[in-house]
Amino acid sequence: MSERLKNKVGLITGAAQGLGKEMAKIMISQGATIVITDINEKSLVETAEELSCKHMVMDVTKEDQWKNVISNIEKDIGSLNILVNNAGIGGGGDVESTDLESWHLVHSVNLDSVFLGCKFSLPLMRKSGNGSIINISSMSGIVASHNMSAYNSSKAAVRHLSKSIALHCAKSTNLVRCNSIHPVFTRTAMVQSMIDAAPERNIEEKLVQQIPLRKLAEPIDIANAALFLASDESSFITGTELVIDGGLSAT
Repeated sequence: MSERLKNKVGLITGAAQGLGKEMAKIMISQGATIVITDINEKSLVETAEELSCKHMVMDVTKEDQWKNVISNIEKDIGSLNILVNNAGIGGGGDVESTDLESWHLVHSVNLDSVFLGCKFSLPLMRKSGNGSIINISSMSGIVASHNMSAYNSSKAAVRHLSKSIALHCAKSTNLVRCNSIHPVFTRTAMVQSMIDAAPERNIEEKLVQQIPLRKLAEPIDIANAALFLASDESSFITGTELVIDGGLSAT
């Protein structure tokens, strides 16, 4: 099955690197026309050239920029079948040490962007005849930690928002589905830099100890899951969370 996404058009946010880039790469390889966005213009252009795909610089927290991106996709391509809300940031700090500014920033990037993306993409996806919304959450949205209050909260909210959107779509049209993906610690550049920055702390070893499969997830593991949810193979799956955690939540 080399063209699982033939004739489908997708939009992936935060796709200049990491999980977004890996998802764009595999979806393009399976026949999709993919538009990638990111706030980092330099990396975005480099990735777009590498993958030979369309790109647009976007701050996912800005309503007017979402409207512009969707309008351009409709004008230039004419349809939208896949939306991957992948853009996000980390945020450490327990509830007492987290200031309100940091709290708002994490929720703006991780949660508000998902709301905006779904809100403004849905009309075009519905008009396109079918669609799959894939919201990238985290295991941190299911299993909390004491020192990531804002991140835990934002990712848990993405999980529940996805369910609400799925029910709305099912009621208003059965052509668009919505699900969330919840990865465990994944070997992205961001995680690897954290590991490399403090080798004396044995960060990778501590992360791996929490995972029954005894290894970090790789970006392709998450990309394969997104590919499945984007394809017609998952046409009866909506309103659920796909947990990719190496068994962590089973413990």
